[in-house]
Amino acid sequence: MAPKTTNLAILFADVSGSTRLFETLGDATARVKVSECLDTLTDVTNNHSGTVIKTIGDEIMCTFPTADDAANAATEMHEEIEEDITEGVSDTVTQLSIRVGFHFGPAIMEGGDVFGDAVNVAARMAAQAKGGQIITTQFTVDLLAPMLRASTRFVDRAPIKGKKEEIDIYEIIWQEEDVTRMATGLMSEDMKPEVKLRVKYHDKDIVLDKQRSSLVMGRSNTCDLPVNEKMASRQHVRIELRREKFFIIDQSTNGTHVLIENSDEEFLRREEMPLQGKGQISLGKSFTESPTEIVTFSHEI
Repeated sequence: MAPKTTNLAILFADVSGSTRLFETLGDATARVKVSECLDTLTDVTNNHSGTVIKTIGDEIMCTFPTADDAANAATEMHEEIEEDITEGVSDTVTQLSIRVGFHFGPAIMEGGDVFGDAVNVAARMAAQAKGGQIITTQFTVDLLAPMLRASTRFVDRAPIKGKKEEIDIYEIIWQEEDVTRMATGLMSEDMKPEVKLRVKYHDKDIVLDKQRSSLVMGRSNTCDLPVNEKMASRQHVRIELRREKFFIIDQSTNGTHVLIENSDEEFLRREEMPLQGKGQISLGKSFTESPTEIVTFSHEI
């Protein structure tokens, strides 16, 4: 049978910070919790006329017949997972969270799997999302019912592989406090000073701002900031300015370690986090290993 092309909402959802989850809960408990989380996401998908295509590690990929179905399912996924609180191995309380990205468009259905441009865009939206977020495209937002469309906000423009132009990215607001926070932020936007981030490695010093809003670090000499670390990937990590905040996005094999002043070390692997205050970055090596190739950063106004 020839492959069938149809318009679908493609949705990806995964457990946010799963590496830290395993460290906090221990391997056995974390595996159970991730499995339970995926079961919950599957149930929500089925309840909103969706189809689970596959699960990959801590991620689920599913399809929905309409953009509204996907948006409603994404909201319920967050609401269900938000109620799941687990005690950690040291009597600490761990809150599970997921990140969701989806897009509506033409996709090819073949052999129980889904392929095509819409899948690639949906995966990119999921990569843009942080824990607790639902990220989608303007094209998808335009298809939503008025009530759902009213709970969205523009957050960024981003390049998509295979497309000549950047696309507009929107967040679907699913929590009341987020709506309040959004309104407050919009009111004070014009009063905010321009943000700058100074990034230093040995004798190289780069300042990021609205004029230069991103840089790539890694082992390759083609990077904006080449780092002489054997554990680093060729293009290991990216820092970029979005919505007046700087984010660090790991795209490596061995992960990125971030040590913000007066905070615990954070470990990212194919994840991102905001950079606040000042601190240090180590590509591929934990700070417990006393790395020598350290990148520093600090905010400036």
